Amino acid sequence: MYDLNIAWSPSTTHDQLLQILTLASSLGYATVALNHTLTPPLPAAPAAPFPPAATLAATTTKIPNILHRATIPLSDPAAPGFRLQTLVAAYDLVAVRPSTDKAFQNACLTLDVPLISLDLAQPLPFYFKPKPCMTAVARGVRFEVCYAQALAADTRGRASFIGNVTNLVRATRGRGIILSSEAKDALSLRAPADVVNLLSVWSLPSEKGMLGLGALPRGVVVNEGMKRSGFRGVVDVVEVAKRDDEDQNETAENGKNKKKKGQNQKRKGGDEDSQAISKRQAKKMKLASRGAVALEKK
Repeated sequence: MYDLNIAWSPSTTHDQLLQILTLASSLGYATVALNHTLTPPLPAAPAAPFPPAATLAATTTKIPNILHRATIPLSDPAAPGFRLQTLVAAYDLVAVRPSTDKAFQNACLTLDVPLISLDLAQPLPFYFKPKPCMTAVARGVRFEVCYAQALAADTRGRASFIGNVTNLVRATRGRGIILSSEAKDALSLRAPADVVNLLSVWSLPSEKGMLGLGALPRGVVVNEGMKRSGFRGVVDVVEVAKRDDEDQNETAENGKNKKKKGQNQKRKGGDEDSQAISKRQAKKMKLASRGAVALEKK
């Protein structure tokens, strides 16, 4: 199972992060993404500010595989376009969180990002229309629903969350929805089965919920990994295998033997050609031998 949104900030302590990761592993999450929400203006050469992976891996407790993610608040569609490539080089995943109708339309139709993350506990200034939402799903873009937003919200926030989730499921027909936690502490995490049951109450079918925790986030992680390690996102570039010395010697000997055999055949063919005589010359030799025999009889 995957949780592609574990909230992280520079103020998060090592013990808090380790507590969240340990609980996520015990709940059955094999891969999690530490999410850093950036604030505009974005730096020209961003660097992932997360703690070193070796520090977390050195602990005795079992923790999931860790990815690094950046989320960009998006209000102006033209603002982050020239910064996306630099973020791709610094983070494993990049997501946008649109806050206006134009930004949401741009993210669905043209923006090259794998995730559209939404703050569903707030009243949104736009509607989820089927056409742009289905276009985004066809392009491979996924919508992220973070259940911890509902757990931390008040009564009005939960009502907004339920209404927004229902509208999103209706606009996408339940396709392309990824379920994440956006947990800021260990108390906000839930087991995968609890998340599926919770979202099924809010109109997302159980089979779609299981896809949102497994196959869909895995596809996002694999595709983004191929973009970074492959050639044009299609062929993975690997090192060419080296041949053993014995194979190279054997190949060289076979080449020499074939060369000698070809030379011998050529020489043999040349001898046969030199010994062969024409029919006219053979007739002359036959007549000469007959004349010699007649002279001996006389």
